[in-house]
Formats: sequence, structure tokens, C-alpha cells
Amino acid sequence: MVSIPNQPTLLEGASVRLEPLQHSHCRALQDAVQDGQLWQVWCTIVPKPEGMAQEIERRLKLQAAGSMLPYVVVRVADNTVVGMTTYMNIDRSVPRVEIGSTWYAASSQRTGVNTAAKTLLLTHAFESMGCHCVEFRTHFLNQKSRKAIERLGAKLDGILRSHTRMPDGSLRDTCVYSIVAAEWPAVKMHLLHGLKR
Repeated sequence: MVSIPNQPTLLEGASVRLEPLQHSHCRALQDAVQDGQLWQVWCTIVPKPEGMAQEIERRLKLQAAGSMLPYVVVRVADNTVVGMTTYMNIDRSVPRVEIGSTWYAASSQRTGVNTAAKTLLLTHAFESMGCHCVEFRTHFLNQKSRKAIERLGAKLDGILRSHTRMPDGSLRDTCVYSIVAAEWPAVKMHLLHGLKR
């Protein structure tokens, strides 16, 4: 019987590689997050360079607790770390996961890195871990993220109003999207077609 593991598995594609997060990735992630000063984007939660070690530790503690499988995203062409992503809010009883806590260096955005990484994560979730559903969440006002999620083929389940507190103290309305196992074959075909273009 397939199941969600307790440790992240190396996932490799033609253009990106998802490596299990390690403390040794800290410097490369600090460099990546400074590309575009991503922590200044008000509608996202991205660590500052000086907070990267703490963020790595937070994610690894969630991994140890069984609720997260964290990765760094590496661009294969030049072997450069360009961001972070995770399986999170893991529910092994269904099983289902959320793909989230994702950010990419500004120079990697709109380059196909996100589509390639999400294709690896979705393929692994549905075909290796036996997930029945994969979820995505983002700020209602983060149109860039919402469009990226919708381009993957995810459907909007609903909006959780005044759902979570942002670092600046504001309340976030959270858009919840998902892809279910029955939709995966068509979504996969769409993603693979997009990667060939």
C-alpha cells in the first residue's frame, strides 16, 4: 500500500531538482531570497535573509512532527538554488497534502520553474504517495499566485475569510484550491504539454 513517507524524497526533472531541505542550504537560500527582495511583497510570507536559518529550522521541526516535507528548488541548468517549496498540512488518513510555503527568486518567476516543480510534486503526490487530493492556498489579493495556481489546473474550492494573520497584522482571506485524483490524468497531460512548449 502506498503512503506518505516521513522523509522527503529527491525529485528530479529535466529542468529542476527538488532536494530535501538541509541546514547546509541556508547560504544559497539567502542569496535566492535577495533576488527581488521577496520578503517585501506584502501579500506573501517569505523569510528575510537574516531569518533564513530560523525558517529552515521551523520547517525541519514540522518535518520531524510529521506535518511537512520541505524542499529546496534547484535549477538544473546551472545547479543554482532558486527557492523553497513543501508538502504541508499532511493528512495520512485520507491521504492528502497541501503544496505550499513556496517562493522563487524573482529571476526564476515566469520561466517555467514553477510549472516544472509543481509537476514533480503533483506526480509524486498522486502516483507515488497515493494522495486523493492535493491542495493549494494563497492570499485572496495575491493575483499573481492565484493565476499561477489556476494555470496548473487547480479548481477554487472556496475562500476562508479573515482566516490567518499576516506579519503586518492584517487578516488574510485565504483562497483554497485543489486537484483531486480523478482530475490528475488530464491535469498531468496539460502540464507536460506546457513544459514542452
